[in-house]
Amino acid sequence: MSLNRLQLFRVSRLLIIALMLFSAFAVTAQDPQFSQFYAAPLYLNPALTGSTGQARAGINYRNQWPAIDANFITMSAFFDYFIEDKSSGVGVILNRDVEGLAGLRSTFLGLQYSYEIQLSKNLGFRPGAQVALYNRDINFNRLTFGDQFDPATGEIISPQTAEQFRTNFSKTFVDLSIGGVFFTRVAYLGIAAFHLNTPNQSIIDERSPLPVKLSVHGGFKYYMRPGVKGSGIYAREAERSLAPAFQFRHQGQFDQMDLGLYYTAEPLVLGLWYRGVPFKQVNGIVNNESIVLLVGFTNIGAKEALNIGYSFDYTISRLGAGSGGAHEFSLTYTWPMRNPRKPPKDKLVIPCPDF
Repeated sequence: MSLNRLQLFRVSRLLIIALMLFSAFAVTAQDPQFSQFYAAPLYLNPALTGSTGQARAGINYRNQWPAIDANFITMSAFFDYFIEDKSSGVGVILNRDVEGLAGLRSTFLGLQYSYEIQLSKNLGFRPGAQVALYNRDINFNRLTFGDQFDPATGEIISPQTAEQFRTNFSKTFVDLSIGGVFFTRVAYLGIAAFHLNTPNQSIIDERSPLPVKLSVHGGFKYYMRPGVKGSGIYAREAERSLAPAFQFRHQGQFDQMDLGLYYTAEPLVLGLWYRGVPFKQVNGIVNNESIVLLVGFTNIGAKEALNIGYSFDYTISRLGAGSGGAHEFSLTYTWPMRNPRKPPKDKLVIPCPDF
C-alpha cells in the first residue's frame, strides 16, 4: 500500500519530532542547576529541610543563555518548617524547568522530611529524604510545521496542528532521593543522592533511565568582629563573616564543581564563584564553564529574616559571552511560625550561606 503526500508529510513530521526529543534528552540529561544553590536548600539536599529552626519560604528563578535559542529557564518555590518538639523538619518543593530549543518541560513536586540528631555538644547530623512526582512533556505550542505556512507568502495560514500529538509525549513518574549533613557551629559537610530509583524519563516509549545525581557540598564560616545595626534600644549586632564553600556534582557522564567565597557585612553580601572541573577534560577540552558574581541583601540577625540575591554567570567556556551567560534571582523569608523567638544561641544551627 502506497502513502499519499499528506501521509508522507505526517510520517516525516513524526520522525522530526522524535529526533528533536532525542536531541533534547541528550542536552538535558543533567539536572538543572542554581548558582545560588544555598538559596535553594531543599533542591540542594533534603537534609536541609527545616535547617533554620524556623519557618522558611523561598523562590528561585534562573535564565541561562538568554541570547540563544537553546536557553534554559528554571523556577523553584519551596516551604519548610522545623517541628522543635519532634526534632524534625518538613517541607515541600515545586520545581519547573523549560528547555528553549524544543520546549521540553520538566516539573516535579517533592515532599521532604529530615531529622536532627545532636551527636555531641558541638556536632550535629541531619538525615533527610524526598519523595517526588515528576512530569516531563514537550510544549507543542512553540513548534511550527511546514503545512501551517503559505508557500507563496510564508505567512501562517493554519493554527497549530500538532495538538493530536500532545498526549503521546508526556511522562509521569515517582522519584526518590536521600541526603545527610554533618555540622558544627562554624562548618558543615553534606552529601545527597537524587533519583535513586533511576526512573524511566522517556516520553517516547523508550528506555531512558534518569541517572543518579550525587552532590557533595560543604564549607565553613569565619566570623569577624560584628558591626552594629540600628541605634538605641533597637541596636543589635550585624554579622561580619567570610564563608568559603563548594559543591561537587556527578550525574551520568557529567561532573561539575562550584568553588567560591561569600563576604557578609550585613546587610550586604558579596560572592565570587568559579564553576568548572579544570582537572578533567571532555573531548580534549578543559571544563571551564563560568565565573559567577553575586550581590545580595540580608538581615539574618533579625527575628524575621529576608534575603534577596542576584547573580550573573559570565560564560568562559567555548560557548562564549555571546550566549548571554545566566541571570539568577532568589528571595527567601524566614520567620517564627509557632515559637515567638529565634532558636536559642546554644542550639546548633547549620552555618550555611544564604545564597
